[in-house]
Order: sequence, then C-alpha cells, then structure tokens
Amino acid sequence: MSEHTATVQWRHTSGDFLTGRYSREHTWTFDCGVTVAASSSPAAVRVPFSNPDNVDPEEAYVASIASCHMLSFLYAAMKEGFEVVSYEDHAIGTMTKNERGVLWVSSVVLRPTILYAQRVPSAEELSRLHHSAHEQCFIANSVRTAITVDS
Repeated sequence: MSEHTATVQWRHTSGDFLTGRYSREHTWTFDCGVTVAASSSPAAVRVPFSNPDNVDPEEAYVASIASCHMLSFLYAAMKEGFEVVSYEDHAIGTMTKNERGVLWVSSVVLRPTILYAQRVPSAEELSRLHHSAHEQCFIANSVRTAITVDS
C-alpha cells in the first residue's frame, strides 16, 4: 500500500464571501514541492471569480486519467517488445448530469498519438495494449467515469 498526498490551500483575499463574490483561486502543493495554481472552472463559476489561466479540478481529473493510462500503456508496450518513441494524448472529459441532475465528468475520451521506434503494433495488438493499460491503470480502477480510447 502507498499514500499519495496533496495540500490544497485557499485564502479569502477580497470580495464578499457570504454573497459568493470571492475568488476561487487556490494552490495545490505536492510532496515533491511543486505548486500548481488552481481555480474553479469558468464553466462552473464565472470570471473574475474563476481564473481561466489556472488548472481546474475537472482538467486535472482528465489529465490524471490520461497520464495513468499512458504510464500503463508504456509499461504494457515495453513488456510486449514495442519501443515507444513518443506518446501524446489530447484527452477530452465531458460533463453531463447524472440521474439526480448533478453534474459529473461522465466520460473521458483518450486520443493518443503514439510513435514507435521500429516494430509497430497491428490494430489487434494496439487494442490489446490499450485494454491492458486500462486494466492496470490505478485511476481507471478508482472511478466510475466511462473511459474510452480513440486510436
């Protein structure tokens, strides 16, 4: 077992908190010392109370899924003898309302572009690699969001 930590910090600096007119800007600090400027999504809370230049939780969620899938894919490809030279994914998360009318990230579509050194997997092998990556991905095993790969 392992633990993974993040410190989320927000301070009221201006605006009227009780009327909802306050900044949602905050920071995420990780155990490695990296601090990320974060905010609510402008799709959820209008500017100037959200900062579109900061990472929002929904973007981070999509990036987390895509990153975990990539890492699992690289491992699966290595085990199968496919040398990956580069992997780039333009993942898209979609928010919809659930059965209770509450917004949630209901699906994430991964769209990786993968370059190989020499041996390129067939369509069947690529499908098997992505399936294996999905099965091994810690994040995919932790969520109920539908995750698909468009390759």
